[in-house]
Amino acid sequence: MALQPLDNAHALQIQAGTFGRKAGHTFEDTLTQRINDLAYPLKVMTPADSHVLAGDPALLCLNYIAYHHHIRRITSASALSTGALATSEDGKRWLSINGASVSRCKSDLVLTITTNNKRHLTIGVSIKQCNNSTPTNAQLYFTTARGFSSLLRNNGLTVSETAVRALRQFCGDEGFLPSDDPRLSAKRLTDPRRWFWEQIDTAGRLEWEQLFSDHQDTISRLLFQKAYIDDPFAPDYLLHKTRRAASWNTTEVAIYSIEELIALSRAYQGFATRQYSVRKGSYKDPTGVTHLAPRFGIIQMQRGGQKQHPEQLQFNLEAGYFYKL
Repeated sequence: MALQPLDNAHALQIQAGTFGRKAGHTFEDTLTQRINDLAYPLKVMTPADSHVLAGDPALLCLNYIAYHHHIRRITSASALSTGALATSEDGKRWLSINGASVSRCKSDLVLTITTNNKRHLTIGVSIKQCNNSTPTNAQLYFTTARGFSSLLRNNGLTVSETAVRALRQFCGDEGFLPSDDPRLSAKRLTDPRRWFWEQIDTAGRLEWEQLFSDHQDTISRLLFQKAYIDDPFAPDYLLHKTRRAASWNTTEVAIYSIEELIALSRAYQGFATRQYSVRKGSYKDPTGVTHLAPRFGIIQMQRGGQKQHPEQLQFNLEAGYFYKL
């Protein structure tokens, strides 16, 4: 979604103050500052024939995006961190576009690029990062069974109450637990706090599997871009720091347009399930007991299960997906 900042200079001042108050800089903050500190103009180079690149993430990000917009020369560029601005009182006032709040938005970074022919582009970028030596999965979206169902319904997909009930069983919503029925919980050998995918209502489970199979691109796009109502900062690109780096200039990142990522994800796989067993925690599975984990493309779907959010539904990007696409 194209954006036009209301007062770019003011926003940059707010952002600089927010960064200055932090004890340390996250990858997102450093990326933002480096883009703002680069010497312009920049000549746009043809990127390597790969989505996984190593070097200065600020240059790699600008170059990749500009090349895909057929820009040969960047006259100037500025980056705004929506996280930094949203935590500032002044930032919250500034981040109001047509009256829409951006306290929750899918873009972590907003780039404004001016080109040699005086074009002005404003691009939303979703940022993911991993600081481990090997890639881990990355959270894409955190919601509830009812929230996810409403997201699909609000965007034109039909979700029956039977399907909602089945997903509430999967998430372990209160009133939909195995433990709510003493006759069931007394015989249950696995976790009494929720139903696993293969155990939820059959009609509802089959409806979900058909939805993910028939509308994989639509649902993936909603999770990448449209998860919040009236989000004015829906991302156009995703930049993912793949793992811990020895230095800034040797950082490995994966960069995709959202449309590229959706197509590659579908080509990777359609809806599928993978067997697993619970080996940790209070409710370990007996030997030989396995469950099915649902996924579509590079997106994995699971019950959140955290103590503070026991009923949440979590969507993650598969660990190391950028090496597999």
